[in-house]
Amino acid sequence: MAKKQLDEDLLTGGSIKSEKDKAAKSKQNKTKKRVSVSKNTKKIITSVVCCVVIVALLVAYVATGTVRKGFVSYLGIPAKVFTSATVSDGENKASIKVGVYNFYYASTYNNLRNQQEQAQQYVQYGMDLSQLGLDSGLADVDFDKKLSKQTYVDPETEEEMTWEEHMHDLTLDAIKNTYAYYLEAVEANGGEDPEITEEQQTQIDDTLSQYQEQADKYHFTLSAYITAAMGRGVTEELFVRELTRQFIAQNYQSDLQTSNTEAGYDDAKIQEYLDEHEDDFITIDAMIYECASEDEAAEFASRLASDGSNFAELASEYATEDYDKTAYQDPAYSTVIGATKTLIKNRGLAIGVGTTDEETGEETNEALDYLFSSDRQAGEIYQSSTTVVYLLAPASLSERHTVNVRHILILPDESSEASQQTSATTEQWDAAYEKAQSILDEWKSGEATEDSFAQLAQDNSADGSASSGGLIENICTGTMVDSFSTWCFDTSRQAGDTAIVRSDYGYHIMYFVSENDQTVYNYTITQTLASEDTNTQITEIEDAYTITDNFFGKFYNQKDVDFSN
Repeated sequence: MAKKQLDEDLLTGGSIKSEKDKAAKSKQNKTKKRVSVSKNTKKIITSVVCCVVIVALLVAYVATGTVRKGFVSYLGIPAKVFTSATVSDGENKASIKVGVYNFYYASTYNNLRNQQEQAQQYVQYGMDLSQLGLDSGLADVDFDKKLSKQTYVDPETEEEMTWEEHMHDLTLDAIKNTYAYYLEAVEANGGEDPEITEEQQTQIDDTLSQYQEQADKYHFTLSAYITAAMGRGVTEELFVRELTRQFIAQNYQSDLQTSNTEAGYDDAKIQEYLDEHEDDFITIDAMIYECASEDEAAEFASRLASDGSNFAELASEYATEDYDKTAYQDPAYSTVIGATKTLIKNRGLAIGVGTTDEETGEETNEALDYLFSSDRQAGEIYQSSTTVVYLLAPASLSERHTVNVRHILILPDESSEASQQTSATTEQWDAAYEKAQSILDEWKSGEATEDSFAQLAQDNSADGSASSGGLIENICTGTMVDSFSTWCFDTSRQAGDTAIVRSDYGYHIMYFVSENDQTVYNYTITQTLASEDTNTQITEIEDAYTITDNFFGKFYNQKDVDFSN
C-alpha cells in the first residue's frame, strides 16, 4: 500500500457529513508504532513509581519540543487521558480531552478547505468575503503547507497571528458552541443525553459505512482508519459520541425556536410588529419578464394584450436561451404570487434597482413606489428599464394563508445536482415528464391517499423532503420557485389536488394537503419574533460559557495536520 495514496484517500476518500459539519480527513505522515515492554522490566512496581517515571518522560519531551512525536503520544494515551480545554458556565462543566480537540480541529480544517475554492472564485469577481460569511484569509492560505508558517490577520482587530493559531481559535469556538448547547440539553433532560432522531442516527451509520469501505481498502480497522483520518485519539467510539453530541446540541438550539414559536404571540404583539413593518408585507401578484434591453422591453410592453393573455408567448419569444424559450411557454414561469418589494429587489430585476442619496444614505425607488401604489389596478401594464410587468393583483396586505403540500421531484439529469437541471437535454426533460406521469398514474390507480403519495415520495423523490414523504409545511408566498408557488396558491386549490409542475429543478408531482389557519404575514411575524427571542437566548447561553486551554494538555493537540514537509 503506497502511503502517499493512503494520505490522498484520507483527505478525499470518504467525506463525513452531518447537518452541521463535514468531518475532516487529515494527512498522517508516519505509521503508528507498537511499543513493547522489555521482558527484563520488573513485573512488580508501585503505581507511584510508574507515575513518577511517566511524568519525568513527559517533562523531557516538553523540554525538547517533541512531546507530540514521543512514543507515549503514538500510543494515543495523551489524547485519551489529558485534558486539552475546559468548557464551563460555572455550574455545568465539560473536560475536553485531546482526542475531542483533534476531532473538532479536523472538522474545522476540512470545512475551511471545502470553503476555499468558493472563496477564491468570489475574490476573482471582486466580492467581499466577509460580507458573504466567509473567512477573509481563505483565498490566500495554502493548506498544503504548514499553517504555522503562514500569517493570518484578523479583519476586525487587525491582530496578526499564524494560521495555526487562527485554526486553534476556530477549533475552540466550535467546541465551546457545541458543548454549551450540549450541556444545556443534558441539564434540561435531567442529566441524561437526549435521544437524537432516527434520521440523524442513520446519517451517523451511513458515515461509518463509508469509512468502513475505505478502512477495508487499506486493511485498517474502522477505528484505526478514523484515527488516521482525524488525528490521535479520535477512535470510532469518540467519533460516534461527538457526532451524537453535535446533533444533540443542534436539536437543543432548534428546539428553542420551536418552543418560542409554539408559545405564540398575542394579536396585540403581532399588530404592533405589523404596524412598524407594514411595508415589508404589502404584496402584489404579477407576471414579470426581464428583457435583454430597454428597447426590447418597450416593444414587449407595446405588444402585450390588455388582458395579458399573450404574456407567456412573448416571454418565450424574447428569451435568448433554448431552455428559457421552452420553459416560458408555461405562464406559471413568469407569474409571481405575493411579491414584496424586497423579493423583487433580491431577484436582481432592473425594476428593483433604486438610487441612494450620497448624503443621507437613503435609498429610493420610484418604479417600485409606483408599482406598489394603492392607485394601481389589476390589468395595468408597466415597463421600467428592461422589466415588463403585467399586474394581476394590486398592492395589498394579502390575507392568503400558509399551505402544506407534498411533492415528488423528478430530475431530468440524475447525474447532476438539482440546481443544474437547465442544462439537461430536451430528451431528458421529456423522459423526466414521462416518469413523473407514470408515478402519478401509479398513485391514481392505487389507494390514491396522502399516505400512499408519501410512500411514493420516499421511494422516488430527489428532493430533500423525500424522507418526510415529500411534505413541506407552512409554505409562504414568495418562498418557493414561481411555478411551484403559483400552483400552491391558486384560489381554486382543494385538499387532494394533484398535478405535474415544471421548474428549473425538474418536474414536481404535486399533492395539496391543506391550507393552514394562519395568514402568511401572521406566520412570518410569529417566526420573526420567535427568532428574535431565540437569538436573545442563544446570546445568553454563549456568553455564559467560556472555554479555557489546559496548559499541559494543549501540547498534544493536533497541529499543522501533522505535515512533515
